[in-house]
Amino acid sequence: MAARILNGTEIGRQIQDELRQEIEELKQAGVTPGLAAVLVGESPASHIYVRNKIRACEALGLYSERLAPPASITTEELIAEIETLNQRPEIDGILVQLPLPPQVEAQRVLQAVDPAKDVDGFHPVNVGALVANRPGLRPCTPAGVMELLRRNGIELKGAQAVVIGRSDIVGKPLALLLLHQHATVTVCHSRTRDLPGVARTADILVAAMGRAAYVTPDFVRPSATVIDVGINRVEDAATAEKLFARHPARLEEFRKKGSALVGDVHPDVVEVAGALTPVPGGVGPLTIAMLMANTVQAARQRRGTGVRAPVAR
Repeated sequence: MAARILNGTEIGRQIQDELRQEIEELKQAGVTPGLAAVLVGESPASHIYVRNKIRACEALGLYSERLAPPASITTEELIAEIETLNQRPEIDGILVQLPLPPQVEAQRVLQAVDPAKDVDGFHPVNVGALVANRPGLRPCTPAGVMELLRRNGIELKGAQAVVIGRSDIVGKPLALLLLHQHATVTVCHSRTRDLPGVARTADILVAAMGRAAYVTPDFVRPSATVIDVGINRVEDAATAEKLFARHPARLEEFRKKGSALVGDVHPDVVEVAGALTPVPGGVGPLTIAMLMANTVQAARQRRGTGVRAPVAR
């Protein structure tokens, strides 16, 4: 039996519908939450990501603006721009789109963001709050995964969770969020011995290593919940033929478009897992929804209007 598909697009809409009501209440109190997105350079993928985030703000009625410094900007110049945003009262959230150009010290820039406006949840103050399980702004993708699990009724208490990937953006914070919900968590990486064997112990398996179709059916315990955080573009016909050999509809779509998006989980895992997030339409929409939720939360905290949580924080 094929896995139950965990529809992130649908849950993202639910979250945004809940946020609309909260945003309207804030506006009636004279507060319009505001987000500033800082986009440095000409990366096509980064431009798409930022455009989608700005569109989400517009759809919800949030104030938003995009700053686009030149790709030649120095670390000090970019920090100065961030400090200006820190001082602007109408800006509640600051998003610095990564990656930054090689001459810019990304960590210094991220640490220059006011923690109260750090809607990505990357500042050491917010990371510390996450470690201590104290209230704070959480990284958007891990927070979105937690909403996906919660709203689909996936039991976390006592569950064996395996997270493949140890990045500061996804793997580490997600492991902590799962731990705080009483899961037993194992974090794996490229040097983990017998990675497929460790992965097969999981009731909840998260793939977040950035390698297309890396997690194959032999990584997955039958009936496990599999969360695919990766997004990779496949353009090679031979690779597509191999990946989609048992998925004729997806192969036909590849032939029409000349490319396809796949996650870090092989398409054949759908035949083993009990539940699975699709790519696209799984974790991705939730990342943007949680960015909007963080912006609203930051506005409430900064303006002293109290914290109401339409989503689990």
